Amino acid sequence: MTTSSFVYDELGPYIIKDPEAVLDYRFDWVEWLNGDTITAATVTVTNGTKASQTFTNTTVTAWISGGVAGQVISVNCHITTAAGRQDDRTVRLKVKSR
Repeated sequence: MTTSSFVYDELGPYIIKDPEAVLDYRFDWVEWLNGDTITAATVTVTNGTKASQTFTNTTVTAWISGGVAGQVISVNCHITTAAGRQDDRTVRLKVKSR
């Protein structure tokens, strides 16, 4: 993740996001890939807006905007690799006016 100020609650880590912020969130898969490469990636967002997404051989970046204070945005990153492996990672963004 480009933004790495994780906070923890009973469900695990999350990042605080202001409702007006438009930020890039990067999923770094390099250690998991173990030499494999990303050939396809899809980022889905619940309770927020994905402005765009890009990927390289080892990372996926999504620009996320919106959200309502008090809600949680869920950002899911699904990848497929050259070897045919598939996996998901999900990050929670708690929306809070700052």
